[in-house]
Amino acid sequence: MTSANKNQSGNPIIARFLGLVERAGNALPHPATLFASLASLVVLFSWLLSKLNITATHPKDGSLIEPVNLLSIPGLHWILDSTVDNFTGFAPLGTVMVALLGIGVAEKSGMISTVLRLLVKSAPRRLMTFVIVLSGVLSNMASDVGYVLLVPMGAIIFLSIGRHPIAGLAAAFAGVSGGFSANLLLGTIDPLLAGITQEAARIIDPTYSVTPACNYYFMFVSTFVIAGLGTWVTEKIVVPRLGEYSGDKVVKMDELNPLTRQEKKGLWSALGVNLVLMGIILAGLLPENGFLRETGTGSILHSPFMHGIVTFIFLGGVLSGMAYGLAAGTFKNDTDVISGMKEGMETLGLFLVLVFFAAQFVAYFKESNLGMVMAIQGAAGLKASGLGPIPLMLAFILLSGAINLTMGSASAKWAFMAPVFVPMFMLLGYSPELVQGVYRIGDSTTNMISPMMSFFALIVAYVQKYDAKAGIGTVIATMLPYTMAFTVGWMLLLVIWLLLGLPLGPGAGLMLQN
Repeated sequence: MTSANKNQSGNPIIARFLGLVERAGNALPHPATLFASLASLVVLFSWLLSKLNITATHPKDGSLIEPVNLLSIPGLHWILDSTVDNFTGFAPLGTVMVALLGIGVAEKSGMISTVLRLLVKSAPRRLMTFVIVLSGVLSNMASDVGYVLLVPMGAIIFLSIGRHPIAGLAAAFAGVSGGFSANLLLGTIDPLLAGITQEAARIIDPTYSVTPACNYYFMFVSTFVIAGLGTWVTEKIVVPRLGEYSGDKVVKMDELNPLTRQEKKGLWSALGVNLVLMGIILAGLLPENGFLRETGTGSILHSPFMHGIVTFIFLGGVLSGMAYGLAAGTFKNDTDVISGMKEGMETLGLFLVLVFFAAQFVAYFKESNLGMVMAIQGAAGLKASGLGPIPLMLAFILLSGAINLTMGSASAKWAFMAPVFVPMFMLLGYSPELVQGVYRIGDSTTNMISPMMSFFALIVAYVQKYDAKAGIGTVIATMLPYTMAFTVGWMLLLVIWLLLGLPLGPGAGLMLQN
């Protein structure tokens, strides 16, 4: 038995907590079923509130907001007429599909896995832990590749240099899962959450627009905060707790082979393509009359570049993936490129089912005016509480983190939380971009200790490779210090951000503009 097992077996509090979380999570239906149920409840409550004549007064124009009964004949007609449009017009649907087309090519070519391998292998030993955590954070731009590639690689690398493999695994897992929202580049989660936020914001302001880059500045800085905190927790808490590795696993050197000549050639080709693409973007943005700026005003904030940033994610993925694949020999012809796009789309099967029901729920919520009534009443309650922006946002982080323990999907949680909290905070003067950014903190920090996270069982299997007697409790006990450190550290960063009044992203302030 390893030291990890000894420590875990003497901690009944974690075991009891895990049992509670597991039972609560298992009691929840499938997210698609949950959204279908919520949509049905909206229809029912729209009838009930209309019968009870529960109304609200709009705080801006003084107009009376009344619930719309969706169980009425006109309401049922609206449901029948709008079902398809609700689905196809749901903002996250198109943005995610376009982004994944490009990222699918980059992933299929092998470029992303090679870049991650290069990052980890080229780091000096004293920076190894930091690079592993940082690589984990960066890996989320390519969906789930970090879970299947970087987490086991972290264990292999630590084992190869005589350190406990579970510590390396934990460091990688902390970056991939706990730092899920942070990144130096935009990934698939950015347009997905932005689309949901925009739908929710339009309950209050039908013209409100949220760009995928709305949290970019904050998440860019967060990347280094998370990498630093993850390194500290690994070296000061996890490594001492685990002690010396006494298992019989040895590293397979073929898993740590240096990059081949073809892989290096592919990376250089991909770098060249990306530099050309970046040059075109800068040529369109830097001049005052640049072709990527808004026609007439020259604005960057409202430019085709900002509104079409998902297109550039697509182009970056396709062009760099093609350049890498052709140079490295992983792509032979256009069929291989299309195959990468196809495989990217194949991962969306469950997402499409989920989006169909989530889109109906959000549309019903908006059409029935329940979102507006709840937002006005909730905003009045929050305003009466006298809490300032910092306590409100910190409380929202804790709420998001708690919900994440029983519901793993970031987009699924946000799809039912956003229509309530975004309008509510907007009525208090806070921007939708701020509410989304705060949600992302809470959603990320408890990923590592949530059995509902889709890859949690896989992480347990990875750990058991090096400790046969390890279980879910072992993973929870190992990752809990990361959750605590990330939560506190991210909260402090948010407080500093709020006190300084810094923008969260391009054109994304903390407060609504009058």
